Amino acid sequence: MKRRILYILAPLFFFLLQEGYGQQAPIFTQYYNTFMFVNPAYAGLSEGICINGIYRQQWAGFKDQYGDVVSPQDFLITIDSPIRLFHGGLGGSIIQDKLGQQSDIILKIDYSFHLDMSIGKLGIGLGLNLINRSIDGSKLKPVKEDPILPTSEVSDLRIDGAFGIFLNQPGRYYFGVSVDNFLQSQFKKISPLEEAVLLTDRTFYLTGGYSFVFPRSPMFEIIPSVMVISDLASTQYNVTAVVKYNDKFWAGLNYRFQESVGFIVGVKFKEFKISYSYDLNTMRLAIPGSHEVSLGYCFKIKGDRSKTSYKNTRYL
Repeated sequence: MKRRILYILAPLFFFLLQEGYGQQAPIFTQYYNTFMFVNPAYAGLSEGICINGIYRQQWAGFKDQYGDVVSPQDFLITIDSPIRLFHGGLGGSIIQDKLGQQSDIILKIDYSFHLDMSIGKLGIGLGLNLINRSIDGSKLKPVKEDPILPTSEVSDLRIDGAFGIFLNQPGRYYFGVSVDNFLQSQFKKISPLEEAVLLTDRTFYLTGGYSFVFPRSPMFEIIPSVMVISDLASTQYNVTAVVKYNDKFWAGLNYRFQESVGFIVGVKFKEFKISYSYDLNTMRLAIPGSHEVSLGYCFKIKGDRSKTSYKNTRYL
C-alpha cells in the first residue's frame, strides 16, 4: 500500500515539473497564526510587536519503500509591528519547507499601509520574497530513469513578490485576500530545459472570521473562520470553529475538505500563547496524522486610543 501511495505522490513531492506549476504552498491547520506569512497587509494590525513560531510535521513518520522519511515538515517564524512613522506596519517571516528531497528556505519582508475606517482598520500590503530552493538529486530513486531529474544536489535563489488587503476589527471580524509569488519566477539552475520549467508557487489566499460572544455567558466566545488556498490548479478549503473561555483557554475543530479533521487546543498566559493541533486524515490511504505546535508572544505598544470602539477586545 505504501509503495502505491509513494508512486502516486512522488511526482507531487519532488517536482511537478509542468509549465506554470510548482510545489504546493505550505499547509497549516492553525492558519490564523500565519496571516503574517500569507498576507503582507496583516503587518502591524495586531497593534503590538508580535512574534509567532509554528512547527508542523505533516503525515508524521511517513516513509517510502526504502525506509526514508519523506513526510513534509515546516518551521515558520513571523514578526510584525505597527510603525506610525510609515502610517502602517512592517513585518517579516522566514520558513523552512521540507518536502522529501526538496527544501525551500523563504524570507519575506512586508509593508502594510493602514487606513482607519468605520468598519475597522484596513491594511494594504506589499511584500518582497526571497526563495532558495534546493533538491538533493543523489537521494532521488525514480521508478524509471529520467534525464530531467538531477543526479546531485542543486539549488537556486529567486526573487518574487506578494500583495494583499486585510480588514480587521479586533474582537469582531476580519477578512483578507492576497496573492503570493505573483511573478512566478523560474528556477533556471534547477530546471534549465523548457519542458521542465520549475517556478515559484503563485498562490491565492482568501480568509475570514467572526467572533460571537454568548450574551448570557460573556466569558465564552466562538470564532468560526475559513481559509481558501488555490494555485489555480487545485483549491483547498479549511473551515474552523474555536471556542474560547475568558481569552485564556480554547479548543476547536478544523475540517480540511476531503483530507483531514484537525483537533485544536490552546492556552494563554498574559501575552504568551501556546497551542497544539493534530490532524486525523480522512483520505483512507493509510497515511498517518499530522502534528502542529504554535507559540506566540505580543509586546503591547501604548499609544493614543482609537476613536473606534469595540464591544469585545478579544481576538484570536
